[in-house]
Amino acid sequence: MIFFPAIDVKDGQCVRLLHGDMNLVTNYQQTPLVQAQIFVDNGAEYLHMVDLDGAVIGGDSSNGQAIADVIKNINIPIQLGGGIRNMQQVEYWLKLGVSRVILGTVAVKDPDFARAACKKFPSQIILAMDARGENIALEGWLEDSDANIFDLASSFADAGAAGIIYTDINRDGALQGPNLDLVEQMVVKTSLPIIASGGIGRLSDVASLAKITKLEGMICGRALYDERFTIQEAIQVIES
Repeated sequence: MIFFPAIDVKDGQCVRLLHGDMNLVTNYQQTPLVQAQIFVDNGAEYLHMVDLDGAVIGGDSSNGQAIADVIKNINIPIQLGGGIRNMQQVEYWLKLGVSRVILGTVAVKDPDFARAACKKFPSQIILAMDARGENIALEGWLEDSDANIFDLASSFADAGAAGIIYTDINRDGALQGPNLDLVEQMVVKTSLPIIASGGIGRLSDVASLAKITKLEGMICGRALYDERFTIQEAIQVIES
């Protein structure tokens, strides 16, 4: 099971949002590269990065250079999402050195493209299903939809995707524990590997997720920034 420290980038800085709300932002005063190196120095084996500005505008943003600096200088695998909506962008980031590209909104709005990307880059495309309840939110979580997480997961079962990142928006950044019930349902009801995101606030949350059979990994942000526990402590819990 992989423990993914999260780096969310807004206006060139590392931030964390509460419930995905761009107006409820905490700025941690670190550049993405500095924060990435801190995570590596503390035992990170993989990074999860999101361009928050790109997610909202649906394309290239002013964060591109800051994210590229991380990719070029950090020697562990990185998965990246946020506003990636066409094949040119997918190819650019993979060529630059990203291990996996995350597709979110486009998987709902243009599933044919998302499937084409999965086919062209097998095991290098991972789908983001950011949801309130079972319904997926789009465009940087600003737009609600009727798309259901289980229906969408089923529709991509044979597309060649590397897996699914399931985020409970209502838990994200709140440090009140993950939605274990829906995470377990995702693992049971879908054939693709699942990564859980949203709500981790203490080591007991890490332990609870680690008990879910076949869960591929978990993403953690605010709890690490707030120094509630260390990456090494989380990995020890997962491996115990």
